[in-house]
Amino acid sequence: MKTLDDCRQAIDAIDNEMLKLLNERMKVVERVGEIKKESGGAIYRPEREKAIIERLELQSKASGGALNKSAIEAIFLEIFAVSRNLERPEKIAYLGPEGTFTHQAAESRFGAMSDYISVSSIQSVFKTLESKRAKFGVVPIENSKDGIVGETLDLLAKSSVKIVAELYMPIHMSFVTKATKLENIKKIYSKDKGFGQCREFLSEYGLINIEHIPVESTAKAAILASQDPNTAAICSHIAAKLYNVPTMFENIEDEHDSSTRFVILSDFKNAKSDDDKTSILVRLKDAIEAGSLVHFLQDFDEEKINLSKIESRPSKEKSGFGYWFYIDFYGHIDDENIQKVLSKHESEVTWLGSYVKGEDEI
Repeated sequence: MKTLDDCRQAIDAIDNEMLKLLNERMKVVERVGEIKKESGGAIYRPEREKAIIERLELQSKASGGALNKSAIEAIFLEIFAVSRNLERPEKIAYLGPEGTFTHQAAESRFGAMSDYISVSSIQSVFKTLESKRAKFGVVPIENSKDGIVGETLDLLAKSSVKIVAELYMPIHMSFVTKATKLENIKKIYSKDKGFGQCREFLSEYGLINIEHIPVESTAKAAILASQDPNTAAICSHIAAKLYNVPTMFENIEDEHDSSTRFVILSDFKNAKSDDDKTSILVRLKDAIEAGSLVHFLQDFDEEKINLSKIESRPSKEKSGFGYWFYIDFYGHIDDENIQKVLSKHESEVTWLGSYVKGEDEI
């Protein structure tokens, strides 16, 4: 039977072999980067990464391995991120500051080594991409409890950047403070929606009548709470850790199944995969006529295209349209049946991107 020292020596030998293989992988990656630089190909290929993870999951199951899909994804998403930085270092803009849920979402796909640009608004993310100061942008587009993020939709309506990926992330709030007792807390900071999402907790612990100060982000709340021991913040556990504010209570949100959908933006078109979603904006010229939207949607039904979301937004243009519609449906823009439908409404549809469908849809 092996001793602890024997096990450690075995692990060291395996780690050495893993490092050797990873270095060999990175040599191939560098060559891939050279080829893509010559051809102008995109570095971030979500459909390729998804296919690799699915293949490895099947291989792990077949061999009786201990790693499930979640574990494989956690390991290989970081490997992919390091690989992309070797192929061609790219900047990623996100709605900051550091420690926000959007920052967490960005790091979950681009890894800890990437070059991040924290900006103060969703509009600034779009401007950063449009001016080519960053290759990718990460913004929230929908929350399971609060609904669609209107600003993101409005900016997609007029921007040239496209959605190249989506991801869903559970949202858990923490109550953090440097105070040793609740009665010492005089102020609580959070994003405005943070207070509403944690109202039951605040009421239960006698914090509902303490001064609540809304700030631009939960990360900003953590920063402010770190500066005054008589204050607290409602924020993510990552922000609390990042700004060295002790966590007094975790998972304080009223509903524990809340999640946010984030989209990754860039300037390229994804190749088709076997599990795509497409987003479009529709401006119906005869929207004021009864049944115009129904007739439009019937074309999708006839081609057996499944819709996953339809959201109306008031138009801010001066072209006479009262409303436009944001629609998500399953499939890729290059699919024959989708092309057949969209070709009938070419002047009324703006394509926002086709991308691999994310896990755990809202």
